[in-house]
Amino acid sequence: QVQLVESGGGLVQAGDSLRLSCVGSELTFSNYGMGWFRQAPGKEREFVAAIIRSGGTTRYAESVRGRFTISRDNGKNTVYLQMNSLKPEDTAVYWCAATQHLGLWVNVEAYAYWGQGTQVTVSS
Repeated sequence: QVQLVESGGGLVQAGDSLRLSCVGSELTFSNYGMGWFRQAPGKEREFVAAIIRSGGTTRYAESVRGRFTISRDNGKNTVYLQMNSLKPEDTAVYWCAATQHLGLWVNVEAYAYWGQGTQVTVSS
């Protein structure tokens, strides 16, 4: 029902910034909480950030707090992940995901819809 498409990944140097975008195909975008997750090779998928339906209230993994910012523009059906001060350890495939549950969620199973993923590679 909700289709998500991520973009903005790429190869950057340590200390650089990158902004990921995730566009939803439905006009009911505002009915979904949104999250960002990432997975590095050989690692488990991990929570990065989440934002409630209306925006304003967010949650971050400790590893990215202070460096990453999640935001959304419901008029554009888009959620963003602004990544600053990137480190090589941030290298991973990043997914956006949508949940119909109210509030903030950090667990994968709470999200029913996922994008295709976008690769972020940070060189040292």
